[in-house]
Amino acid sequence: MSSEESMNPAAEEKKPSKKELAKLERQRKRQEAAAASATAAAASLSISADDPLAASYGEIPLNDLQSKELSSSLWTPVKDLTCELKETSVLIQGHAQAIRAVGKKMAFLVVREECFTVQCVLTVAPDLVSPQMVKFATGLSRESIVDIEGIVSVPSQPITGASQQVEIQVRKLYCVNKAVPILPINIEDSARSEAEIEKALQAGEQLVRVNQDTRLNYRVLDLRTPANQGIFTVQCQVEEIFRQYLLSNGFRGIHTPKLIAGSSEGGAAVFRLDYKGTPACLAQSPQLHKQMAICGGFNRVFEIGAVYRAEDSFTHRHLCEFVGLDVEMRIKKHYSEVMDIVDGLFVKMFDTLNEKCAKELEAINKQYPFEKLKYLRKTLRLTFEEGVHMLKEAGIEVDPFGDLNTETERKLGQLVLEKYGTEFYILHRYPLAVRPFYTMPCHDNSKYSNSFDVFIRGEEIISGAQRIHVPEFLTERAQACGIDVSTISTYIDAFRFIIDFQLLVYLFL
Repeated sequence: MSSEESMNPAAEEKKPSKKELAKLERQRKRQEAAAASATAAAASLSISADDPLAASYGEIPLNDLQSKELSSSLWTPVKDLTCELKETSVLIQGHAQAIRAVGKKMAFLVVREECFTVQCVLTVAPDLVSPQMVKFATGLSRESIVDIEGIVSVPSQPITGASQQVEIQVRKLYCVNKAVPILPINIEDSARSEAEIEKALQAGEQLVRVNQDTRLNYRVLDLRTPANQGIFTVQCQVEEIFRQYLLSNGFRGIHTPKLIAGSSEGGAAVFRLDYKGTPACLAQSPQLHKQMAICGGFNRVFEIGAVYRAEDSFTHRHLCEFVGLDVEMRIKKHYSEVMDIVDGLFVKMFDTLNEKCAKELEAINKQYPFEKLKYLRKTLRLTFEEGVHMLKEAGIEVDPFGDLNTETERKLGQLVLEKYGTEFYILHRYPLAVRPFYTMPCHDNSKYSNSFDVFIRGEEIISGAQRIHVPEFLTERAQACGIDVSTISTYIDAFRFIIDFQLLVYLFL
C-alpha cells in the first residue's frame, strides 16, 4: 500500500458499529432458525411409504389443485359446527391457527375460518390415525391452509381455546397451501388488546405489541384477527340494512360521478388532478348530483359510494377517503318527515346488528372494548334551544345563536344520557347563522332554521336541512351571506323548473 493510499480515509475499511454487529447477528440467527424450521417441517411432512394410512394425510399435489375434477363433497362452515352435529362426519377447510403435540400419539390442531375456530384432535388408533399422521400434523406451519375430515364430538368440559364448543376427531388431514415456517407477525399477537398488554406488564410479563405500521405492512395477516373479521362483517351488514330499509320506504339507489369538473362542496379540501389536459377533481360528496336526481323526478334517492376529502387534520373524524351513505328526498310538508326516516333507519340498524352480529361484536369487543349502545325505541328529539338550556343548567355558557364546539357536543351527549337514558338523539332547529345559505329558515323565528344534526355518544354523525327551493328567496339568502350570485346561477336556475318542490338532504358523515 502506498503512503498516499494509507493516508486516504476513504481507502480504509470502516468497521461496523456494535449496534450494526448486533443487528447482523440477530438476522443471522433468524435465518438459521428459519432454515432449521423449514428442514424440520419438510422432514415431518414427508410421508412414510410403509404407512398403510398414507393416503389419509399429506400435501395436496399441485395437479390436484388445478380444478382437475368436479367434487360432490359437502363442506361445513366452521361457524355451523354445533352440538347438533354430534357423531356426524364433516369436511372443513381453514387456517391452522395453533398446533400442539401431546407426546407422539396425540395432537391438537385449532382451525380458523373467518373469525370462527374449532379444535381438531388427532389420536393414534388402529386403522384411523397413525403415528406418522400425528407427526405430519405437528410439522405443519401455522396459518397453513388445511382440509380436514372427521367426526364431530362434544367434550364434557367447555372449550376455552376455540369459538365452537365441539371437537373434530380427525380422520383425514391434507395441507392445501403451506405457510412459511416463521411469520412476520403472529395472529395471536395482532389480536391482543391493549388491556391484556398492560395487565401483563403490571404482572412483570412482557407481551408482543404489534404497532400500526407493522399491521399495515402485513395487512393480509392482520386482517385475519377475529376483531378485523368482525369489523368487516358489521360494515357489510350496515350497508345491507341501510339499502334494504330505504328500498322498503320508496327510495331508489343511484350512482353519481366521482370524477368531476369542480368542487362539489366548495373549500380547499379537494383532490385536484389533470384529466387529459382538463382540470378535474375527485368528488367530495354526491350532493349536487343527488339534487339533480330530485329535480329529474326521483322522489327519494340514496347512494353508497366513495367520498374523497383532501383533509389535513389527523383525527378519527377526518378521513381522506371513506364510504359515504347518502340520502336525498322530496318532502311534502315538514322536515320532520326525514327525521322519521332517520329514526326508523337507525333503530332498525341497531336492532339488526345486535341480533345478527352478536358473535362479531363480541370478537371486536374483546380486542377493542366498548359499552353496548343505549338507544330508545322512539328516538329522542331536542330543539337546539333545549340543548342550550341543558348546557346552561349544567353551568356551561354557550352562544344561543352560535354553533356547538366538539367539547360542548360531548358534554351535551353526557347530559342527554343522564336525563333521558339514550346515547342516540336528534338535535334540530339550529341557528340559521351557522348553516349554509340554502337552508330554510324556521317559519316562526327566522333566527333558527329547519335543520338538524344526529348524535351518537356526543359526536355528530349526520347533518341535514330543508333546502330553500324558491329561486328568489335563494338569491336573497345567498346575497345576505356575501355570495356572488353569478357564481351559482346554474344552481339557482335549476329550481325555476321545480318551483313546487321542497327538498331536503342529509349526508352520513
